[in-house]
Amino acid sequence: MSRVPKVAYFCMEYGLSADLPIYAGGLGVLAGDILKTAYDTKLPLIGIGILWENGYTTQVISPDNWPEDRPQKVDKKYLTDTGKQIKVTITGHDVHCKIWLCDAFNNAPLYLLEPLDMRGSFESLYCGSEEDRVKQEMVLGIGGVRALKALGIRPDLYHFNEGHAVLAGIELISEKMEAGMSFEEAWEKTKDEIVFTTHTPVMAGNESHPRELFMHLGANRLLTSEQLALIGGSPFNMTVAGLRLSHAANGVSAMHATTARVMWQDIKDSAPILSITNGVHRGTWQNPDIYRAYLSKGDLWSEHQKAKLRLFEEVRRQTALSLDPDVLTIGFARRAAPYKRSDLIFQRPEVIEPLLNGGSLQIIFSGKAHPYDYAGKEIISTLVKYSKTHPGRVVFLENYNIDIAKLMVQGVDVWLNNPKRPLEASATSGMKAAMNGVINFSILDGWWPEACRHQINGWQIGGGYQGPEQNYYDLVSLYDVLIEEVLPTYYERKHQWVRMMEESIKMSEAFTAERMLYEYYNLLYYPSLTAINVKAKNLSVLQEV
Repeated sequence: MSRVPKVAYFCMEYGLSADLPIYAGGLGVLAGDILKTAYDTKLPLIGIGILWENGYTTQVISPDNWPEDRPQKVDKKYLTDTGKQIKVTITGHDVHCKIWLCDAFNNAPLYLLEPLDMRGSFESLYCGSEEDRVKQEMVLGIGGVRALKALGIRPDLYHFNEGHAVLAGIELISEKMEAGMSFEEAWEKTKDEIVFTTHTPVMAGNESHPRELFMHLGANRLLTSEQLALIGGSPFNMTVAGLRLSHAANGVSAMHATTARVMWQDIKDSAPILSITNGVHRGTWQNPDIYRAYLSKGDLWSEHQKAKLRLFEEVRRQTALSLDPDVLTIGFARRAAPYKRSDLIFQRPEVIEPLLNGGSLQIIFSGKAHPYDYAGKEIISTLVKYSKTHPGRVVFLENYNIDIAKLMVQGVDVWLNNPKRPLEASATSGMKAAMNGVINFSILDGWWPEACRHQINGWQIGGGYQGPEQNYYDLVSLYDVLIEEVLPTYYERKHQWVRMMEESIKMSEAFTAERMLYEYYNLLYYPSLTAINVKAKNLSVLQEV
């Protein structure tokens, strides 16, 4: 058997705890769950990221219903100074970066680079100009490779989680060229060291930059502009570069991998895109009392109601409103983006308002918009207005974070997800809800087509239609299933509801981060070697290759 490879995992954001706000959303929370799972399973994975001065935004609702952003200073009390520094040359100037260690949250080691120069470009995650973004990616990629060397860590493999990290590949190629290899030889050798995860089918999330900007900032290292184009095209696309710099890549659900293969089918020399569906860290997201009740065939409903009351206490704290624990409560918490269609359920007031006003339905929303995303902020403003026109029936919880997410995925009755197909890559929040007996009510997108057994462990919305009338068909299906199936089951067939909760928890066993990480080691990290004999509970998918 081969030795277990040491993997350096590069990501722009990490969601380990609400107390360390260096994450924006699902990408970062996934990265945090992976590090926690590596710690649990003793697998040798090391995280590389950036220490942002202000982390991500604190977003609160103003009196005129608009989400306002406030800086959130990152507290270094969870970090240890390694005493090491590296430098990255940007526009001819050396940017010195201190290396911090974070292992405070039962996670595999996470090393964070704090730039001590050009601080204005590193204030907040995903903020600043296009030039600032490339500078950030230079520190993550080029600086990350150098930080590992400074720490004496020699990875067997580099895993780029999303395209932000691909300049690490440029650094690895340049190192080999400095040692005497040709560009072509260095590129081919570097491919053997890299795997890549692509996350979003939304084109705006697959970042591109002018090659001229790379050359100006020094992001090219030893590569010519023409060599950059061979890797990332022109303009330089970070996802294309990730696919060409790696020997293997993956999408984050079966449906997303299929979508990604179609999206990038014209990219010459692309790595094959495998399917490894995301998973979530059970220790972080699953309520232990709910899980114990499930395992012991105890009073699952009673434990669920306790979690529901804890969520309602947060609602009362934020809004001074008291919700009714006996009323069916739907949860919807997402990054505010138009394709997620946060307000779809409100599109026909004559259908939804009688349910709200009649006291048979409550909806709790939460989410954040990027500070510069005015379309996303408009979505949040709309949801806040609905909460004010339906007080006590529609609620919006501001400043969505890991703590609010935990309360919601444990405390609502139903988890709603209605993105426009096929734009949802995975939607791991539904997995978190499922492992707490919260029943998914979702479009067949992301992970849900792999899990859904309609009326057994959840409900599907629509039949998978994609086309110009998708909003109409999905809305009709949403209302039909809600009125004809969800509501009657909750109010008239409680025994069946609890059985569906049990099936939801049972189904969630296949969507843990433990399963995901073992699949990474068996399917992605070992494409041409003998796999380690890793084992996990309830995992029939594992194999030796």
